[in-house]
Parts: sequence; structure tokens; C-alpha cells
Amino acid sequence: MSETPKKASNEGFLWLLFSAGGVVAAILIPIQLFLFGLAFPLGWLPQPSYDHLVYLMSSPWVRLYLFVMCSLPLFHWAHRFRFTLYDGLQVKHLNEVIFAFCYGGALVGTVLAAYLLLSI
Repeated sequence: MSETPKKASNEGFLWLLFSAGGVVAAILIPIQLFLFGLAFPLGWLPQPSYDHLVYLMSSPWVRLYLFVMCSLPLFHWAHRFRFTLYDGLQVKHLNEVIFAFCYGGALVGTVLAAYLLLSI
């Protein structure tokens, strides 16, 4: 009995990006929103000066943190939106278009974030 070879799939890698983006979106973004949306403006914590923020941006670790915080949630969105269109709206016949739109948009956003963070 001959088994047919299975086609290699990138689905595992996409699920990895989805879960990592979900963790970042659930943990890191609320911290940033709390600090810069509530704690600093309301005076609960001393507001960092512009010079201090510029100094922080010179660190490669801060740039990596911001890159991860920008890029991984984009892939989380892309995966979730792709399957919302597939399952919710039943448009599986547009598989290639939806795949290119979702992951292409996440990839463009990731490249843009990298460009902006490296050009500082």
C-alpha cells in the first residue's frame, strides 16, 4: 500500500505567530496603555522627560521590545481575521486573496515597524 506524500504546510508557523501575538496583545499592550494612558497623565507616576525617552530609544533592547509589541499582534490579527472570514462569512473560495491580504498586511506592518525603529 502506497502512502501519498503530504504537502508541506506553513500552518504550524502561522499558529506560532498567532499565539505569540496573542500573548503580547494580552500582556504588553495593556501595560503600555496603563502607563502612557493613565498613570503618567493622571500623575500617579512621574512622567518621563523627552530626553529620557530619547535615551531609552537608543537602547537596542527597547527597540526590540517595541518591534515585538508592534509586529506580533499584527500576525495575531491576520490569523484571527483570516479564519473569521473563512468560518464566519464562508468565503473559503477566496483563499489565496484572503491569505495574501491578511498576512501581507501583517508583513507590511512588520517591515514598516522595523524601518521606523531602525531609522531613529
